[in-house]
Parts: sequence; C-alpha cells; structure tokens
Amino acid sequence: MKAIYLDYAATTPCAPEVASVMADCLTADGNFANPASRSHRYGWRAEQAVEHARGELASLLGADTREIVWTSGATESNNLALKGVVEHLRHEDPTRRLHVISSTIEHKAVLDTLAYLERWHDVAVTYLSPDGDGLIQPAQVAEALTEDTCLVSLMAVNNELGTITDVAAVAALLVEHPALLHVDAAQAIGKMPVNVQDWGVDMLSVSAHKFYGPKGIGALYVRRDPQVPLVSQIHGGGHERGMRSGTLATHQLAGFGEAARLVREQLEEDEDRIGKLRDRLWKGIESLGDVWVNGHIQQRVANHLNVSFGGVDGEILLASLAKVAVSSGSACTSASVEPSYVLKALGRSDVLAHAGLRMSVGRYTTEEEIDFAIAEISRVVGLLRKQ
Repeated sequence: MKAIYLDYAATTPCAPEVASVMADCLTADGNFANPASRSHRYGWRAEQAVEHARGELASLLGADTREIVWTSGATESNNLALKGVVEHLRHEDPTRRLHVISSTIEHKAVLDTLAYLERWHDVAVTYLSPDGDGLIQPAQVAEALTEDTCLVSLMAVNNELGTITDVAAVAALLVEHPALLHVDAAQAIGKMPVNVQDWGVDMLSVSAHKFYGPKGIGALYVRRDPQVPLVSQIHGGGHERGMRSGTLATHQLAGFGEAARLVREQLEEDEDRIGKLRDRLWKGIESLGDVWVNGHIQQRVANHLNVSFGGVDGEILLASLAKVAVSSGSACTSASVEPSYVLKALGRSDVLAHAGLRMSVGRYTTEEEIDFAIAEISRVVGLLRKQ
C-alpha cells in the first residue's frame, strides 16, 4: 500500500473542487486571460474571477475586499509586512529608533526577515521565549513594549507544535500604543476561526496550500482604517493598489477563492472530525511509554500532534517510518542535522528534540489510516528500543 500521509501541516492536497475550478482557467476554451487586460471581455472575465476570489477570502477573514493583497505565499506576505512597515518608518524619519517584538519560535520566514532588518536597517528586535507548553503569553509582550516599539509580529499557530497564541489579548495591549500587530496565520486558516476584526490585527499573512488550495499563492491582509503604511517590495506595474506588482495568476486565485469558500462552509465539521482522529492517534501511541507531547495539550489546533520518543535515535526513527509520511522538527543544514530550534526553546534535550515527530491530520485522513499509523509507529519504535 502507499504511505499514509500525516503531514498536512507541511502542505495539503488541493481539494477536488479547487482543482476543478483551476482547470477551467488554464486552456484556450477556459478563463485563461490576464486579469489586468481591461480592453476586452477575456480580461474582464479573468478579473471577475480574481475579484470573486478576493471576496471569498475577505469573507472568510471578516475583512474588506480592499484589504486583501495577493502575494505568492505566506513567506512573501511576511516579508512585505515586516520590511514594508520598517522601510516606511525609516523613510519618514531615518534617525528614529525602531524596535520590534517577536518570538524565538516563529517560522523562518519571519526570523530570517527580522535578521535582515537587524543587520541592514538597524532595527532592535526582542525575541520572546515560550513557556514549557510552547506558548507566548500576552504579559511577555506587555513587558517587552517600549516607546520605540513599532511592530509586534507573532504567529497565530506554531507550525511545529500547533499551539495557539492569544492574538486578541496581544492586540488589546496595543490599543493605546502606536505599534502595529502582524500575525502569520499560515497554520491557522482552515484549522480554527480567524477574524481580523475580532483579533484586532493590522496585518495577517495567509498561504493557500495550507488549506487545500494551490501552492505558490497567498495573501496579506492590510488594515485600511486606519491605513497601514507599507513600502512595496516588488515593483513593476503598480498592481494590488501599488503594494505588490506582477501579473495575477487567474487559475491559482480562482482555486484560492474556492478553497476559502470550502473552509467557510466546512470548518466546524472538519475541526470536530480531525480533532477526534488526532486524539485517536495520541491514545494509540501514548501506551508505548516514554512519549512526550510537545506543546500545550489543549491550547492547540485540532490537526497537530508533536511528540518526542525517548530511547530512540530521531533520524533513524524518521527514516524507518517509510510507510507513514510525517515530518521531523529538525532543520537540515549543508553539514549536519540540528535539533529543532522550536523544541529546544521548550527546554527539550538535544536527544528529545532530535526524536520529535510532527504528525498532522487532515480533511482526507481516515480512521483506518490512523490505526495503521499507530501500528506502524508502535512496531518501529519497539524495534529501535530493542537495539
């Protein structure tokens, strides 16, 4: 049989409805035109599809359609948000001291961008450390705030742990402070309700392939009232109200919109079913003993389960699970495999950080697949512990 796929946090397959909508935008007899071609009906039709998708995503997020900026994915959205704000403030006042608050367990798309801003734009960054449950507490943000703080950037859901940040509580701290709030919500959309008004965010990053849409397309929510000032990072045509130039991919955006529609209609049902499957998986492997759950057991999205196995070598464990597609928290470098920086931040030893596995359940996972995964993981761990 083919391997069981339990890596939905890495990417999801396109929903059949999404693939169908996209296919209709690819060939000569479909909606293939450039949405910026406003001199003929082909372009008008493509633009209509793009704006329909914008409306679907805006509805999902509780946003205005004019607040949705298309990008290539959450990585670009994070770059646009962080660099865009800092470069605008630097242009306004080159001598101003700029301070950003983030955390040590953010995605590399945020951490590497912040490192760039530290080096090239003289930005001071405070990196908050999580507690033992993998949570960044609002009180930590309050303590780190200074008069120079211009931006707070925290992920809604951690990509390795699945733990949830109390975004609304962080936003409440900034009501009387001029700092902007950016949230990387790549792992939150499709796993939990996300409403930019309820959360009180200024910018929010989205990636379609995390919720059964296509790869290579994303969005950045940018608040209009009051307007968040951003400096564009990609120039050449002034698309997306001057925030992001480039020909829009009609097929990807049409698929993005359909994926957003499906989430809006199916989220509650998906959450309930997926959560039960995740709990079934945990109960099945918990009996192995010396198994550690990484991250808060309740304050997490339904699909994530990150565990460390004592008494096994992490790299061998991952290599031995050929019949179950899961991921390791380890980050590969050219010369070695380092322990997960997220698990290390929780206080896990190098051994347990190496032996951490992220297993993530999705819309198409079945009970039979979960039971097979339990049996296979149990078999492999048992064999490795006997060596």
